[in-house]
Amino acid sequence: MKSKKPSESRTIVTEIVLPNDTNNLHNLFGGQLLSWMDRASAIAAHRHCKRIVVTASVNNVSFNRPIPQGSIVTLEASVSRAFSSSMEVFVDVFIEDQNIAGKKAKANEAIYTFVAVDQLGNPINIPGIEPETEQEKIRFEGALRRRQLSLILSGKMKPSEATELKALFLDEEPDSNKD
Repeated sequence: MKSKKPSESRTIVTEIVLPNDTNNLHNLFGGQLLSWMDRASAIAAHRHCKRIVVTASVNNVSFNRPIPQGSIVTLEASVSRAFSSSMEVFVDVFIEDQNIAGKKAKANEAIYTFVAVDQLGNPINIPGIEPETEQEKIRFEGALRRRQLSLILSGKMKPSEATELKALFLDEEPDSNKD
């Protein structure tokens, strides 16, 4: 199966924060942002493997700044790394400056994990990723550590098996043959 570039999965979604999307402080409700991020991520995951994808986990969400009512929100999602049937998707959330046209500021980010499945819901193999930009390479390299940590926390991996994490803390060389 031929590897793909993260740019092939890139998904850009733009929304406007309407009154029904806000909380009592007139800022975007966190649950609404999570929904938008999940949809953008799902599209990116689908674009990568061209198969049905399901959300396996939301690994990290950072609500770094409030997004006020009336804001134009742009979500940019792309696959950062693919494993056998799962893929990590990064979502960056930007808001446009309401006074300066075209100026965007990063407001939030999230990391989702999706699994590609067949029509019966069974996991299937997907293409790998070949990062190109410096940011893509950084996210690709960190993905295996994030995956191992997630597997440990969910009880699906023993800490002693987490080669990437051990190397990070114990100055050991990871076994590059393992995914």
